Amino acid sequence: MDSSELVSLIIEPRAKDVGGFDVRRVLPFRNRRTVGPFIFFDHMGPVDFPSGQGIDVRPHPHIGLATVTYLFEGEIFHRDSLGVEQAIQPGAVNWMVAGRGIVHSERTAPEERAKAGRLNGIQSWIALPLSHEESEPSFQHHPANSLPVIEGEGVRMCLIAGAAYGKRSPVETPSAMFYLDAQLSDGAELVLPDAYEERALYVAEGEVRLSDGSLVKEGTMAVFHPSVNVGLSAREKTRVMLLGGAPLDGKRHLWWNFVASTPERLEQAKADWKNGRFDKVPGDDEFIPLPEN
Repeated sequence: MDSSELVSLIIEPRAKDVGGFDVRRVLPFRNRRTVGPFIFFDHMGPVDFPSGQGIDVRPHPHIGLATVTYLFEGEIFHRDSLGVEQAIQPGAVNWMVAGRGIVHSERTAPEERAKAGRLNGIQSWIALPLSHEESEPSFQHHPANSLPVIEGEGVRMCLIAGAAYGKRSPVETPSAMFYLDAQLSDGAELVLPDAYEERALYVAEGEVRLSDGSLVKEGTMAVFHPSVNVGLSAREKTRVMLLGGAPLDGKRHLWWNFVASTPERLEQAKADWKNGRFDKVPGDDEFIPLPEN
């Protein structure tokens, strides 16, 4: 099969500074804004922090989305305007629904900052369906041992959210989707779920060869055409994020940390943040100002 019949787009990440260190930003991309409900996808790290250093993402607002934090290594301490305080550790899921509005911070906790550490993981945003855009904000934490594991020859997958391979994650999602962390040994093979119209994979570590013979290298995302069978094999020890779902129910506008179905809702969120109308994060009095442009 010609690669153009299988792969719709290969996305190379762009470096972005957040909280004092660079991330690899994959989504949104100029030629591809979303994959299913996924509207934002960052690979954080891997980065090594010496003793006394860490991440400091000050309190900032969100609307119209759910954030999904999933770590391979390290720890991040989450605080939000609901009063939630939660450390996120490797293999666990923090799923925060912004809805009509929430504020949160992500930092390295003092006890972790006191020692040298390493951070590596994925931060993604899920655009909420129209029926949930103005829902009440909420927060879910699911420890690693609560998530379904799917195993095969040389393959171990953790189902972060949604449904795939006959399993369903306990994470409550508002739309049809799948999100998996797949670890493959050298030569292991895997076929992507075929029940979803929009699908992609991101190679976090290693390299994979697709069933059409093309290679997807570390740090890149392959977005697939609908209704094609996608197989892959690991070229070495590999870690791949598999993701996708049903198309969004209409256009979404993305500006800074806000997602909305209308430009007017974005303008309202900008004004609300600038004028201090969002709730505060208890115990974290700093904030990120509204960008100038």
